Amino acid sequence: MNRIETAFQNRPIFMPYFPLGFPSLDISLDVIETLAKNGADLIEVGLSFSDPLADGPVIQKATQTALEQGITIKKSLEAIRNLRSRGVTIPLVLMGYYNPMLSYGLKNFIEEAGSSGVDGFIVPDLPLEESGAFRSAAPSDKIGRMDLPLISMLAPTTPSERMEMLVGSAQGFIYLVSVTGVTGARKDVPEGLGDLVSRVRQKTSLPVCVGFGIGTPQQACAVGSLADGVIIGSACVRTIGESPYPVQAAKEFAEIYSSALMTLKSPS
Repeated sequence: MNRIETAFQNRPIFMPYFPLGFPSLDISLDVIETLAKNGADLIEVGLSFSDPLADGPVIQKATQTALEQGITIKKSLEAIRNLRSRGVTIPLVLMGYYNPMLSYGLKNFIEEAGSSGVDGFIVPDLPLEESGAFRSAAPSDKIGRMDLPLISMLAPTTPSERMEMLVGSAQGFIYLVSVTGVTGARKDVPEGLGDLVSRVRQKTSLPVCVGFGIGTPQQACAVGSLADGVIIGSACVRTIGESPYPVQAAKEFAEIYSSALMTLKSPS
């Protein structure tokens, strides 16, 4: 059983997002370590890019700051290795855009990510039809399953036939985008989310995790009662980024959200 599978033994899991290099590389390492050791079950680790088309203003600003601070793919992979050396044992999934990975060299990127301690990838601008090169560059087992899964993303607008196609090639877990548009906290949990989660579960046995728009512990609980994982990005970045004490803010953020979801947890 790999780290991702182990994380989902006690659902729903808490999955914060935070970008490497924000507000500086050293602080981001401390923040991610703190999130990991204070309740996060899996962390979506951000790779910065100059054109983050799926991200809202909070994450765009954070990743731009990281780029200005000199973050690169190479430094990001070294940072993952650093986190593992600090005793971070939960799954770390890299979320980034395709162009920097392609520029780095897909085979080198994937191999170095694996040796650094990465558990998988989320690439929001890489559609299934164009993912062949990425999948071919990744090591896989005898039946073609990637050692480091490329996480499939679904949206409320995904047609049923395409949904079947996407989940058919999925590994690790399903990233279900709860709303149309870019990342960012919303006031309410979308109507129909329960039905959308049910539709996806009818097509796959993989865990279904919901992201985009979750900004309060109450919303996290509402989503956690429906899904196997709760992904919190903008609210996490904003709360930590606005604090004069980001590491302490990370500790409090992780404790609040993990405690809220703890009431829903039951071994799978």
